[in-house]
Amino acid sequence: MPEVLSRRALNRATLDRQLLLTRAELSAFDAIRRLYGMQAQAPNPPYIGLWSRLAGFGHEDLAGLLHERRVVRLVLMRSTIHLVTADDCLALRPLLQPMLARSLRGSAHGKGLAGLDLDELATAGRALVDEAPLTFRELGERLRERWPERPAADLVNGVRNTVALVQVPPRGIWGVGGQPAHTSAEAWLGRPLDGRASLEEMVRRYLAAYGPATVMDIQQWSGLTRLGEVVGGMRLPRFVTEEGAELVDLPEASRPGPDTPAPVRYLSEFDNMLLSFGERTRTRIMADEYRARVFTVNGIIKATVLVDGFVRGLWKVVRKRDEAVLEVELFQPVSAQERAELEREGMRMLDFAAAPAKIRDIRFS
Repeated sequence: MPEVLSRRALNRATLDRQLLLTRAELSAFDAIRRLYGMQAQAPNPPYIGLWSRLAGFGHEDLAGLLHERRVVRLVLMRSTIHLVTADDCLALRPLLQPMLARSLRGSAHGKGLAGLDLDELATAGRALVDEAPLTFRELGERLRERWPERPAADLVNGVRNTVALVQVPPRGIWGVGGQPAHTSAEAWLGRPLDGRASLEEMVRRYLAAYGPATVMDIQQWSGLTRLGEVVGGMRLPRFVTEEGAELVDLPEASRPGPDTPAPVRYLSEFDNMLLSFGERTRTRIMADEYRARVFTVNGIIKATVLVDGFVRGLWKVVRKRDEAVLEVELFQPVSAQERAELEREGMRMLDFAAAPAKIRDIRFS
């Protein structure tokens, strides 16, 4: 019979692989590679995500990698923007292309492109962004010169889902605003997409960052379907949850004991810890009754507080002139020791996220 992994055992295993049991002595580059993609449709969450996981992380550590083109931001898993290493960008995009094509076909934009040769659209779009990085508004205007009868948004989304478009700096640099501009990954990195990548390697990388996991977890994270046959052919060790769901994991993976201490952590908006598991195993990080308070109806995933390894509340930094207040909304009471730890970690958060503010405070509700 497969070994049963309790909710706490799953929690500690995943926290360990996500660098959340202790701050790791890793470079930002090595951490991004290990995490295998950080959701990044907003510019600042990856900075908070790395700060919460790494010892001595500074804003310039990630900004430098973006400027050096060692990491990039582009549409990948679940058809959303992710921060990945250059190598992972080139390897993942071809593997995820079937999902991106399916997503386009099923969207209103896809219906607006009916009858259009998508290969021709992709070729035209790539040529335009490779001349010079363009915002989506600029790209849409240029594409409508050729297809004036098509809505600009439909044309842009057709290119977005068929060409690997990376967002170039200053997009993604802490504290810098403005609309994102795009060029192709191949032009930005000077290398072609990697057609040698395999789904089996993708599964192994996912498990190293998030496991143990079900097939549905891997599909939820990636957006791909029909991965059961891929996983079944890999002969991975099997486990089961307390509810009977079958899990797979890497044979050499670490699984700390369920009583391993887990420190308080402030997770960013859209943190992949909350987005990379199916409903049956998401309870390893967050109780079902909290989902509606974290996952909003307009697609925003709120920033959360981990206490003893599990989501116990929300947080946000409110700025007003020279003041920055960390507002923490707890879902349930915490002990005096946990409250003190929340305050200590919270002040460190303000030092990182609101350094220019002269007055800093924490308020609990």
